[in-house]
Amino acid sequence: MSLQAFALIIVAGLIHALWNIVAKKAGGDSRFAFFTSAIMMLIWAPLGWWMGREAVPLWGAAEWGIVAASGLLHVGYFVVLLRGYSKADLTVVYPLARGSGPLLSSMVAIVFLGEQISSLGMVGIAGVVGGVFLIAGGPGLLRLRSDPQAHERLRHGLWYGLLTGAFIASYTVVDGYGVKLLLMSPILIDYMGNFVRVALLAPVVLRNLPEARSLWRQQWRFAALVALVSPIAYVLVLYAMQQAPLSHVAPAREVSMLFAALIGGHLLSEGDRLVRIAGAVCIAAGVTALALG
Repeated sequence: MSLQAFALIIVAGLIHALWNIVAKKAGGDSRFAFFTSAIMMLIWAPLGWWMGREAVPLWGAAEWGIVAASGLLHVGYFVVLLRGYSKADLTVVYPLARGSGPLLSSMVAIVFLGEQISSLGMVGIAGVVGGVFLIAGGPGLLRLRSDPQAHERLRHGLWYGLLTGAFIASYTVVDGYGVKLLLMSPILIDYMGNFVRVALLAPVVLRNLPEARSLWRQQWRFAALVALVSPIAYVLVLYAMQQAPLSHVAPAREVSMLFAALIGGHLLSEGDRLVRIAGAVCIAAGVTALALG
């Protein structure tokens, strides 16, 4: 992998971790997801128009089906992620969400598709599982049983982190099908998906407009920041994929987990920081081993 590609991945990982920290600090719900998608749809409209002016009119049922499925899965991903951040620590939810997607994909391939796994792949699975154990509290899990509130917060973090990972694995398969087999632009899939997300989330906002307006006044800055920077992280990864093999780029992206554990733990003053950083490192190493194995 070239130094330039590696630098792009590092910057993308940092941006990805930072926008997740912003989303955590916003404390939003489905309406925050709507605000973010609507702003993203507006501020990235020039790029969407430029790239789609010739491609979109040529799309058929298959391409629009990919956009609809991707938009639906991204709604589920963002809503579940925000719910997890409202009920648990970012340093639990984020690494689990990022690390469980590749793990779930590998397990499905082994159990249902009959694929074989190498020794390195088995080491990778062990790394992810061990990292999850550390993020969950490691040996301190026994201590948590005497603190029902902390135990409940951890339980929510594990559940929402794994569920978010399932959504990540699902939309990755859908987007990958569109990009690799239908030769669709990844940027267009993501941008056109905003229209699907806005349409699906609009009823939640319209149900209580006074409350939505109040939340908008509190959260629009957070939503605007997420809408502005989150697509940049994705575009940087796309550029890195043009310069390096996907099998190298995908695992390298997991450095974002380390950024989230380091920065999020400090800014959000979440406990067990060192243990959770160690867990994030184990998950990142495990995902890398899975990709290379």
